[in-house]
This record gives sequence, structure tokens and C-alpha cells, in this order.
Amino acid sequence: MYLHLGQSVMVREKDIVGVFDLDNTTWSFRTRGFLERAEREGHVVAIGDDLPRSFVLVRGPDGPPTVYITQLTAATLQKRAENGSIFDQ
Repeated sequence: MYLHLGQSVMVREKDIVGVFDLDNTTWSFRTRGFLERAEREGHVVAIGDDLPRSFVLVRGPDGPPTVYITQLTAATLQKRAENGSIFDQ
């Protein structure tokens, strides 16, 4: 099953490590450091040009996880997952 993150990006539900609200998590020094390192190493994918609201950490097949930064809120992504906006393969 897949979760639609916005634009034309979908990820497999079983590969999602977590969905994080940017307003609540980026105050932490460790979270900011993690995001900065992921961006330096090329593991960040920005979805859309609007104000980012959340990020989704997705397990990589053989390497480090990918961070998807989306304009959708964590609550919206949760509702999509709960309401069946997850697509079958």
C-alpha cells in the first residue's frame, strides 16, 4: 500500500519510519542537525514550493533513509492513512 505525500509522490506504507510536524520538532538541536546532515548528503526531497509543514522519514532499500519535506501537515497525512487514501500496489 502507498501513501500520497503531495504532488505526485507516493511512498510504501511499510517503509515509513515516521511523520513529523516541523513546527514541533525543529526546535530540537538534534532534529535540526539530522535534517541538515540529510540535506548535505542528498537524502532530502522537497515536495512542492509551498511552506513546508511536515517531514516524512522513509526507509531506504539498502542505504540511509530519505526525508520527504511536504507542505501537508502531519495531521493531514495521518487522516489520509486512516481514511484509506493509501493506494494498493
